[in-house]
Amino acid sequence: MNVTAFTKLGNTVAFTANVAAPTPVQAVAVGIGATQYEVQNPSNVTVFLGYGTTSAEASNNAVVVTSTGYGYPLLPGTDKIISAPPNAYFTGITAAGAATVYVTPGEGL
Repeated sequence: MNVTAFTKLGNTVAFTANVAAPTPVQAVAVGIGATQYEVQNPSNVTVFLGYGTTSAEASNNAVVVTSTGYGYPLLPGTDKIISAPPNAYFTGITAAGAATVYVTPGEGL
């Protein structure tokens, strides 16, 4: 198995998650359609990430999970590599407070 370091393939986008999810942002890759994204939550609150191939899908997936749901939890101080559709849209919601989230398209771990 060959593990490649994460390579940035597009501009980093940012949004501020709050108790109401903001309008989704699109993380567009340059050249090829990247399917991996570095997602950073440097805040002190958990963000439930919603993402998808359309803005509407990302918004629908941004839900605070209490027992089950589509929201992907990003704990405070988290820096993760996730897989998602090429040129995906991202947004997020919090149970309380606000958090700036950064998303960078690319490839690798």
